[in-house]
Amino acid sequence: MPHPPPEGRHRSLWLTEVLPDAPAQPALAGAHRADVAIVGGGFVGLWTAIRIKQHDPGCDVVVLERDICGGGASGRNGGMVLSWWPKLASLVTLVGSEEALRLARASEAAIDEVRAFCEVHEIHAKFRRGGFLWTATTPAQIGAWEGMLRLTEKLGVDPLERISAPEIARRTGSPVHVAGVFERAAATVQPASVVRGLRRVALALGVRIFEGTDVVRFSRERPLAIRTDGDGLLAAEKLVVATNAWAAALPELRRSLVVVSSDIVATAPIPDRLARIGWAGGEGITDSQMMVNYYRTTHDGRIAFGKGTAEVGYAGRIGVSFDRSFRRTAMVTAELRRTYPALADVAVEHDWGGPIDRTPNSVPIFGHLGGRDHILYGVGWSGNGVGPSLVGSRILASLALGIDDEWSRTALVDRPHLHFPPEPVRFLGAQVVRRAVIHKEAAERARRSPGPVATRLAKLAPAGLEDKE
Repeated sequence: MPHPPPEGRHRSLWLTEVLPDAPAQPALAGAHRADVAIVGGGFVGLWTAIRIKQHDPGCDVVVLERDICGGGASGRNGGMVLSWWPKLASLVTLVGSEEALRLARASEAAIDEVRAFCEVHEIHAKFRRGGFLWTATTPAQIGAWEGMLRLTEKLGVDPLERISAPEIARRTGSPVHVAGVFERAAATVQPASVVRGLRRVALALGVRIFEGTDVVRFSRERPLAIRTDGDGLLAAEKLVVATNAWAAALPELRRSLVVVSSDIVATAPIPDRLARIGWAGGEGITDSQMMVNYYRTTHDGRIAFGKGTAEVGYAGRIGVSFDRSFRRTAMVTAELRRTYPALADVAVEHDWGGPIDRTPNSVPIFGHLGGRDHILYGVGWSGNGVGPSLVGSRILASLALGIDDEWSRTALVDRPHLHFPPEPVRFLGAQVVRRAVIHKEAAERARRSPGPVATRLAKLAPAGLEDKE
């Protein structure tokens, strides 16, 4: 039987649709050895484990997961498979134009790779390539994408196209959307189906997975001694940290990440009404708020509507409130009603939340923990990990196996990190900035000026899913 959720855990709609799909793997007990240990059984950890086994079938890979595979961000996200094109400006700043274009193209190709992988392995991912609409829902948001469009034109690429105001309103099914651009390559999936499928494939390749296994500490010398709750001890030659927001507890990464909340509600199935309002193309959508709204339709005609609610965990701590908050759910539901007033009578049937590992520029970080060549990390996905995690797994697998290729040599590895302030300054400052963002965006929705103080403070918020102008 599957492990019951840890005390207080509230599951997403996605996980409730697929569980129980397979017996749980046992928790680690006693002493074991491995060539490569991976902490985290989500997209990053499982893609990396699969890549390693594909490169070197004889490598003994162990995945340690504190819950069940997919119990973290991989089973709770919005299921939008996006590229890094909207982050092109940040990538250019970090790695230069040529490498930024290579990585953005790789992230776009990863969308097709997800589809092909699921088809080959009969993973019922409910993959739908409806594209991505980056929109404005207030006059203040119009043109947020102009800097990115100028940059893509300068670099000779055209991943996004402008959409007229009437067309954006028609395709989104709501007149609230007043402008936007469209990325053709993006898709949506049932993310828990994908991550549970990755788990099945990894096990078939010989990856050993231990679920219900919380890593409480690991040594820094080689070979590593990884201790888990209970009496588990794993000795490993190399370690990959793929724990998303939970990586913020590591001293070496604490100032490189901030843990923020994101919450989602899902309506009752309404396929006929979605068809009547015109949202029939399966597009994933975001607005251009700092506390971004993101939404998509599902295979059975629900709306899954999420919001980056920016609740901050002190010193990277992740409490049970990150799984579910009625206060934040009310905030998200209000945004759903504002965006789709014609559907105000449709019931919200599911709600859930989760932590996001945000970096200052919302680009993930890769490298060697504390400069140690046997401890690797790939974290900071900042809410866009469904597709890019596949790119990250190529980087981590090459690093773990010592392969000298374009992935291990990418300038994303061991780049200098931007840092958040230390605690308690970070936590207290985040509260001030969060309130300023809420004030600013409420004023903009009401067509009022937010005032200079709120505007200046809001600019201190970390970058989001897109590089907004």
